[in-house]
Amino acid sequence: MNLALNPHTILIANDDSSFCLLIEEAFHEVRANITLFFVEDGEQLLDYLYRRGPYQDPLNSPFPDLLLLDLNMPRLDGREALVEIKSDPKLKTIPIVILSSSYHEEDISKCYNAGANSFIVNPLTFDQLTVAMQSLCNYWLSVVSLPPKQL
Repeated sequence: MNLALNPHTILIANDDSSFCLLIEEAFHEVRANITLFFVEDGEQLLDYLYRRGPYQDPLNSPFPDLLLLDLNMPRLDGREALVEIKSDPKLKTIPIVILSSSYHEEDISKCYNAGANSFIVNPLTFDQLTVAMQSLCNYWLSVVSLPPKQL
């Protein structure tokens, strides 16, 4: 399957604007047909997924094919958001990849136990980040069959 031909939506929940710019640049290097959407914390993430507030219009806030979730965010952290998403029958099928600076075994175990589909420790260099995003796209957007989108 050609990543350049099939459009996909990736939602990124991360409060570090500098890292978000790096992620955006890494996806640009991958050259996949991906539209990225960003939220800064767990509350905005849930508002986006439940179509509340500024995220009511599905054209401006499409349902994601994949969610990249940081653990350490303000207001509602990624761990709490993960538990809520995976406990909701309408949201639990969204593939969630934890993308975090944490490398603690306890965090990794808790995330997998809560329903995370993958856990990636933030790469240290831009080149490593680009390779990680290419691998992520190859697997999640080309190899696997994703669940049908919720409308």
